[in-house]
Amino acid sequence: MAIEIEKALSLAASQLDPVSSSPSLDAEILLSHVMDKHRAHLRAWPQERLTPQQKHTFENLVARRRAGVPIAYIIGRREFWSLEFHVTPDTLIPRPETELVVEHALLRLPAEGTHRVADLGTGSGAIALAVAHERPGCTVIATDNCAAALSIARWNAARLKITNVEFHRGDWYQPLAGARFHVLCSNPPYVREDDPHLTRGDLPHEPEAALVAGETGVEALQIIISGAQRHLHPGGWLILEHGYDQADEVTHRLRQQGFEDIESHCDIAGQSRVAVGKAPS
Repeated sequence: MAIEIEKALSLAASQLDPVSSSPSLDAEILLSHVMDKHRAHLRAWPQERLTPQQKHTFENLVARRRAGVPIAYIIGRREFWSLEFHVTPDTLIPRPETELVVEHALLRLPAEGTHRVADLGTGSGAIALAVAHERPGCTVIATDNCAAALSIARWNAARLKITNVEFHRGDWYQPLAGARFHVLCSNPPYVREDDPHLTRGDLPHEPEAALVAGETGVEALQIIISGAQRHLHPGGWLILEHGYDQADEVTHRLRQQGFEDIESHCDIAGQSRVAVGKAPS
């Protein structure tokens, strides 16, 4: 039975209401994906009828969303820094707060410079590719220990036609082989293994290894902080995303390692989210 866009969206939103904080938006995103139309088209032509195949596909996607599967994994993409990234369950879903890492990296990279940047634990490549896109004269090295994630990151680089990024597999600094950089960035795992948030929202569907650091939540952050000065030029910058309640601990550890000009920055929700420190000159 044929159904109009307006009715399909209303029905889907009512079905998604118990599981989504934005059921109408989720419904629009899913239907625009099915119809390969911008969301504005759905609003402009609410009486347009879905084909039987479109209706069937849309119902299946709504069922997956009702089961808790993140929108980004259902449609296979997420926008980050105005770039569209392909994502799969092998990668974290890029989030708006992580754009703060990119912002502070760019503040420390001259627009016409040829600096070297490393992104540790790159996942889908979001940080590395956003920085490389904005600073085409720079060379960005992106590392990850997950072969599947690196495959997605390479695919994103090819699709976005960003060529000044190199991808290397390995754990944290291991693939860097003693190289030094002007900026080191990372959005590492920083969730405690017993954190109740792991059972909420999108997190149950995202790769645990990219979320969970260990018993304290700062294990990966400590590895990065303790090894950073061996891979930074004098005066180089370390930029780290961390948990909303970890700012004091992270800045303390940066001070312990001799970093200078340490700063803590809040995300769009007002939570301390990114720490920045400069290696001694």
